Amino acid sequence: MAFTTNNGVRLHWQEQGEGTPVLLIMGHRYSSALWYPMLPALTARHRVIWFDNRGTGQSDTSRRVTIADFVDDAIAVLDAAGVDRAHVFGVSMGGGIALEMGIRRPDRVRSLLLGCTCMLTAEKPRMPAFVRALYYLPPWLLKLLMRNRRGDHGYGVAAPAEAVAFDQEMLKTDPFTVPGVVAQAAAVAGYCTTAEAVAGVTLPALVLHGDEDAVVPFAWGEELARTLPNSRFVRLEGAGHNFIVARREASVEAVMDFIAETDRA
Repeated sequence: MAFTTNNGVRLHWQEQGEGTPVLLIMGHRYSSALWYPMLPALTARHRVIWFDNRGTGQSDTSRRVTIADFVDDAIAVLDAAGVDRAHVFGVSMGGGIALEMGIRRPDRVRSLLLGCTCMLTAEKPRMPAFVRALYYLPPWLLKLLMRNRRGDHGYGVAAPAEAVAFDQEMLKTDPFTVPGVVAQAAAVAGYCTTAEAVAGVTLPALVLHGDEDAVVPFAWGEELARTLPNSRFVRLEGAGHNFIVARREASVEAVMDFIAETDRA
């Protein structure tokens, strides 16, 4: 267990394994513990570094935060680990953070692995108002609602029932703060990039997307892959937004092969 700080915000991070560094950035609401489906394979061949975004796990909560702040958090973790450049793998909001890291700090990135995410340009809709209103419920009720989502929501038809059940149990004890979740949502809502900025990212990139994703449309994943000039796209059939649970083996294979090929190149 280790901690570092970025502008006074304490960040909890961990590492395991040896080899080419891989930095993991989790999505909205979840702590880095939810990387558990990917860790065994990754840590067997790589030095893997993962951390809790602000408002989750054992990291501090900021009531106001931006995607740029999240990028700086990731850089602070790399600095604390003594890593100059890493393969950066982000999912959902974490994918947006990873993409922005590729735009702003390509010197710290070996390659980008972007899952269930998109380039959030000005014309794309943000979180609906009725969903944002949920954050103003009493904290105890919000936590209850977020920890007791329907077991079939977000996984897709390919997800094994036992994998979904295990993930739901993990979510029951995954810590987050309500102000932290509100701040994360506001950071996503306030963020905007451009196709021109994304097209300028020449790093090797792997884009993974489930074709049953109801949170980030599948077409947005395809668009991201088309816009990145040095990318590969992987369609995960029958997977929803939580593709690393729904299609764990296919996700692991695609990620491991891509990193290996990038390292050889």
